[in-house]
Parts: sequence; C-alpha cells; structure tokens
Amino acid sequence: MGLRLPWAAVARLGQAHWFAGNLYEAAVDVLGLLADARPNREPRLLGPGSPLRYYAPAAPVTLVATGVTLAAGWRSGGDRRAVAASAAGTLVAAALTGYLVKTVNLPLLRGEGALGDGERRRLVRTWHRANLVRLAALAVAAAATRRVTVR
Repeated sequence: MGLRLPWAAVARLGQAHWFAGNLYEAAVDVLGLLADARPNREPRLLGPGSPLRYYAPAAPVTLVATGVTLAAGWRSGGDRRAVAASAAGTLVAAALTGYLVKTVNLPLLRGEGALGDGERRRLVRTWHRANLVRLAALAVAAAATRRVTVR
C-alpha cells in the first residue's frame, strides 16, 4: 500500500525538478556559459544566469517533503530498502550540491574578470563530473521514493 500524502507528491515533484534542472544545466553547459559571460556580468550570487535563483526556493521544500515522506514510509512498515536508498541518494545529491556550490559556483559567480583557460576548464570539468554522479544519485532517490510512495 503506497503513501497517499501531499508530502509524497511534493517530494516526487521536487526530485523531478532537481533532476531536470541539473540535466538541463549539463546539456546546455550553463557553467561554461557563465564562465564565458563572467567578464560582462556583475559578480553577484543572484545575478542573471545564477542557478541559485531557481534552486533556492525549491530546495528546502524538496528536502523537507522527502524527509517527511521517507519517515512516514519507514513508520508505516513500507519497503525499508527503498526508504534507505532514497535517503542515501538524496544525501549524496545534497552533499555534491554543497561541494559544487563551494568549489565551483561561488568562485565563478563572485569573481570578476575573465578566467584563464586552465581555470575555466578545471571548474567546468569539476562541475560536469560531479553533476554526473549527482544525476545518478537523484535517479536512484527518485526511483526509490516512487517505490516507497506507490504500491
């Protein structure tokens, strides 16, 4: 028996938003575009092109809804392996997001002037590699959350 909570729907929607947003950023190389635009933009975290503008409002809601949904699934005797897999995937994705914000996004969005070719390559490569792992973690989390909420 699946969970029919509004929290479950919000959790699944939030995870889909998180996955689709990061997939889109990878497909169009948002980090490369931000790096190329750096000499022409003001160094602001919430400036044009900043991913923070569309993730900041959704992230807390997604994480809380996922936590509430997984706790309810655990307490109701649902598939505990799915609950654990969803929790692990969500934690890995959140940790990678924190790492990328600190090591890539903040230096890129706060800095002024053009990046050297080596620094630009390093930042973009770091972001794409970690984002690939984050996408995999989000896919695991979303599939496991679906298993917890739909039966």
